[in-house]
Amino acid sequence: MPRYEYRCRSCGTSFELNRPMAESSAPATCPDGHDDTVKLLSAVAVGGTAKSAPAAPSGGGGCCGGGCCG
Repeated sequence: MPRYEYRCRSCGTSFELNRPMAESSAPATCPDGHDDTVKLLSAVAVGGTAKSAPAAPSGGGGCCGGGCCG
């Protein structure tokens, strides 16, 4: 189940809730009981490695360097 992060506008407390994606926009109450909260955007960290893409050929070619855009 996804975890969403919220911040209370009344007291400034940040908190997280596990809830279904269908309820991601539903109002959330802060742990201190305030209803004036906002959902924060979270950055997702993904670990691992990726293979690099092959380098683009040099020496022109393609539309911008090959003169095909007459």
